[in-house]
Amino acid sequence: MKPDQRRVLLQILLFLTTLVTTTIAGAEWSYGKSIYMPGYSWADFASGFNFSVPFLLILTVHEFGHYFTARYYKIDVTLPYYIPLPPLPLWIGTMGAVIRLKSRVHSKKQNFDIGIAGPLAGFVMTLIVLFYGFKTLPEPEYIYTIHPEYKAYGLNYAEKVYTNQSDSVMDIAIGKNLLFHFFESYVAEPGRVPNVHEVMHYPTLLAGFLSLIFTCMNLFPIGQLDGGHVSYGLLGFKLYKLVGTVCFLGLLLYSGLGFIDIYPPPTDTTGALSLTYLILGSLFFLYLVLQCLRLSKRDTLMYALIFLAFFIVMGRLFPDVKGYSGWLLFVFVIGKFIGIEHPPAEIEEPLDTTRIILGWIAIFILIISFSPAPIS
Repeated sequence: MKPDQRRVLLQILLFLTTLVTTTIAGAEWSYGKSIYMPGYSWADFASGFNFSVPFLLILTVHEFGHYFTARYYKIDVTLPYYIPLPPLPLWIGTMGAVIRLKSRVHSKKQNFDIGIAGPLAGFVMTLIVLFYGFKTLPEPEYIYTIHPEYKAYGLNYAEKVYTNQSDSVMDIAIGKNLLFHFFESYVAEPGRVPNVHEVMHYPTLLAGFLSLIFTCMNLFPIGQLDGGHVSYGLLGFKLYKLVGTVCFLGLLLYSGLGFIDIYPPPTDTTGALSLTYLILGSLFFLYLVLQCLRLSKRDTLMYALIFLAFFIVMGRLFPDVKGYSGWLLFVFVIGKFIGIEHPPAEIEEPLDTTRIILGWIAIFILIISFSPAPIS
C-alpha cells in the first residue's frame, strides 16, 4: 500500500473512531446512558448520534474551510486528522481535528485566508445548528424523561433541586455566552429555554455550545492558532507579538485566580504536606508554560515566582475574586506545544479592506463565543 493510501486509511479510521467515541459521549451527557452501565444497548448508543452528528458536522466544516482554502492556493495539505478520546466519564469523545500543511505558506495574505476560513465556515454551521436546536426545543416537561424525580416539584424544580443536592450528585452547568443569550431571547419559544444545569440533556444545543468553545479557543490571537494567523495578518509582526504575549499572560492570570488558596493555613501535617505539593506543583506548572516567552531559565523562574506570589496575595486579599481553572489545560497546551510566537511571512503585503473587515468579524465572533466559565 502506498504512503498516501495508508494516510487516507488512517484518516478514515480516526474519523470512524471519533464518531464512535463522540456518540458514546453524547449518549452519556444527554441521556445518562453510560457504556459502563449494565444493560447498555444499541439503542442507548444510537441516541448519542443526536449529539455526535451535529458536533462532528461543525468540526468537519471548520477543517474543510482550511483545507479548500489551502488547495485554492495550491498548497499541499492533508485531509483532517480527527483526534478521538477514550470513552471516559464526562469526556466529549474528541480533542477536535487538525490538518497538516505539507508545503510552505509564502505570503501573509495566504496565511490569513487559510487561518480565517476554518473559524468562519465552522461558525456559520454552528449558527445553523443552534438555530435548529432553539427552534425545535421540546416542551418544558421533556426534562421529566431525563429526571423523573423533578416531576414532584413541577416546572419550578430549579428552586429545589440545585439547592438541596447531596455531595454525591453531579451538578454541571454551562456558562452562557452572548450568542446563547441572543438565541434564547430572539429565536427560542418563550418558556422552553432549558435551565443552564440541564442544557447537556439537549444534544443539539450541547453540540452547538461545545463548538463555540472550540471556535473561541481557536480564535485566541496567540501563536499558530487560527486567531494567531488572523491577528498577525491584521496587526503585522511587531504589534502581533505584543498582543499575543499580553493575551496569553492575561489568560494565565485569569485561569489561576483563586486556584491557590493557603488561607487559613493548615494545622495538621497532612494538610501542610498537601499545601506544599500544591505550591511546588503550581510553581512547576508556571515555569513550564512561561517557557514559551523564550527567556533565560533564571528569568523564567523569576516570572513564575512572581505569578505564584500574585495568586497567593490575591487569594488572601480578595478571596471572592476567582477565575476559571478549567482554562489552565488550554494554557498548558499553548505554553508547551503551540507557543505564542508567529513566524514572519516571506511576503508581508498589507491586507485589503475586505480581509480587514473579515478579520474584525473574526474578533467579534471570539467575543460573542467566549464564556468566562464554560462548564462548571
